[in-house]
Amino acid sequence: MKTSCSKTTYPSLCFTSLSSHTSAIQTSPRLLAHTAFSVALDQGVSISAAMVRLSKAPGLNPREVGPMKDFLEELTDAIEDLKRSMSEMSQLNGSPNYALLISNIQTWVSTSLTDEDTWMDGFAGKAGNTKNVVRGRIIDVIHLISNALALINNYNSLHG
Repeated sequence: MKTSCSKTTYPSLCFTSLSSHTSAIQTSPRLLAHTAFSVALDQGVSISAAMVRLSKAPGLNPREVGPMKDFLEELTDAIEDLKRSMSEMSQLNGSPNYALLISNIQTWVSTSLTDEDTWMDGFAGKAGNTKNVVRGRIIDVIHLISNALALINNYNSLHG
């Protein structure tokens, strides 16, 4: 796991976020990547629930309601990309469509990372605690998704 995590952009996060899953992963790069997607998905779902609660908070600045809704829509899209990727990953072993499946996974995950650039656009020029809370949560999930992409790319380089 340490060797694979060292190839990610955020190796310490990779190791800490996946170390509790070592018995399930064993030495399988595919299971490592799949688990990384699962951890990123769980974090995305958790962040989404927290942001929904925040969006309904009585003290939310009315000018932040629109950006918050946009953020939640982008996050929902990323969560769906992660779910689709995990579904495709479960079909990889011995699949005659391996190249297509890997390509789909890489595209969806890359798209969710690209979309993340737009997540904060609605908050541009706005000061406040909401923007800082959202940014902090986005960074968490971005780093996990980035690591998951690195691990699937590593798996593909070994088995592609």
